[in-house]
Amino acid sequence: REVGRAPPSILSFGPAIANNKMASFDVPERVVVHPLVLLSAVDHFTRVSRNNKRVVGVLLGERTGNQVDILNSYAVPFEEDKKNPHIWFLDHNYHENMFSMFKKVNAREKVIGWYSTGPKIKPADIEINDVIRRYTPQPVFCIIDVNPKDDLEIPTQAYVAVPDISDTKTQQNFVHVPSEIGALEAEEVGVEHLLRDIRDTTVSTLSDHVMQKVNSLKGLKKRLDTLGEYLKKVIAGKLPLNHQILYNLQDIFNLCPNLQVKELVTALKINTNDNMLVIYVASLIRSIIALHNLINNKLKNKDLEKSKRLKEESQTKLVKDAAKEESKDEKSESSEKQKKDSGKN
Repeated sequence: REVGRAPPSILSFGPAIANNKMASFDVPERVVVHPLVLLSAVDHFTRVSRNNKRVVGVLLGERTGNQVDILNSYAVPFEEDKKNPHIWFLDHNYHENMFSMFKKVNAREKVIGWYSTGPKIKPADIEINDVIRRYTPQPVFCIIDVNPKDDLEIPTQAYVAVPDISDTKTQQNFVHVPSEIGALEAEEVGVEHLLRDIRDTTVSTLSDHVMQKVNSLKGLKKRLDTLGEYLKKVIAGKLPLNHQILYNLQDIFNLCPNLQVKELVTALKINTNDNMLVIYVASLIRSIIALHNLINNKLKNKDLEKSKRLKEESQTKLVKDAAKEESKDEKSESSEKQKKDSGKN
């Protein structure tokens, strides 16, 4: 078990690497979080957390080149002081026992880091990361937001701690690593099975594509607003000038297409018109098919009603004929009876 008090002098959380002193440190380029990890983290938070306290667990997976795949995870007992977040408790003996059992099931999965439900970096995370470093040389710290407020953002943020050697002291910095949600084919089938009761099956595939485009545009607008706010704060002197960020912004604007070129505008219009024509024709065909099915349904119902009416008429006629026959029989019987009575007299 590990109980720690993180010295404030070693806590520093940097957003990016821009220093040549860290260039040699092997930082992964991408972290892929699989669905089972998200489900396990949400289940862990739902079962254990009280008063919205964060929970901590260990991440299992593998690293291939510059990509880290987080395939599985399990919970670890963790407590921290509410008044003093620098005091925390992590049961690493429990982690060692759990990992030995997981290793018997799948030896390919190794300890690659740890997760927290955050939703932000806490002061003691550097010390917790040092504990996990005993089991893997370069742990990945992943924050999983179990209560996301923004549907346009993925609920994961990945970080790696790297040493920053300055002139006076050495400290650890959390460096942000791009993360994404990925799944294998079997995992996609399982996720679809879980979401089949949530997803509206009446919505067409075209509607799904349109909603995805709309959400993408909303996400793009949000990021543009973030860039605008950053530039305004830099101009106002609230934030320091970062040349690396400005270079990246310049690259983004240089990659944007020049919409003033006549050929490009014409090509976009033609492509848009072609797509709209396909949608219009598809809507017409869908309406015609629906109308055709409606007419066929009405004709079928009309034939059924006609056959039912004819059947009822035939049954009525049979009943009438039977009644006539009965009346004739009764008349003949009565006449014969009268003849017998007259003969006796």
